Amino acid sequence: MTAFRNVPRPDEVARVTSTAGELLEVLWGRASTAPASASQLRVLLILEHHEGINLRTLADSLASTPPSTSRLCDRLQAAGFVDRVISPADRREVRLHLSSRGRAFLDDLRARRERELQEVLTLMPAAKRAALLEGLEAFCAAAATQIHEDDADSRGSRTA
Repeated sequence: MTAFRNVPRPDEVARVTSTAGELLEVLWGRASTAPASASQLRVLLILEHHEGINLRTLADSLASTPPSTSRLCDRLQAAGFVDRVISPADRREVRLHLSSRGRAFLDDLRARRERELQEVLTLMPAAKRAALLEGLEAFCAAAATQIHEDDADSRGSRTA
């Protein structure tokens, strides 16, 4: 006989997920992002996944203005985290790339954050860790699909 289990409603899961996100922020706060600010970290993460994007696309991704985004990139370039390269197709366009120092910074930050998470995860029973992993993998897949669909929709509305 199969045991019936209450299926949690999306709003219940969203509430717990939001709380988990807040707890992650507290845990990850122990792994300082210095010398990068939260906004700069977001730029680095975007560049990591969209290597060679231009300033306008980055500004759109940040929901910011090109001048503000340019100043943000100026600071990241001065810190050695970002490289600006003139586009070979259009000399007026600048392409943004994560530098090797920027990649090393992200690798180090991720390692420190993972150590913080591992300390918490060791306190969980193995079966709950397995369930968490399965759920998070499904969440990541669904979120990636949503993000890609939203990106495609926003590109379509700009060309229409």
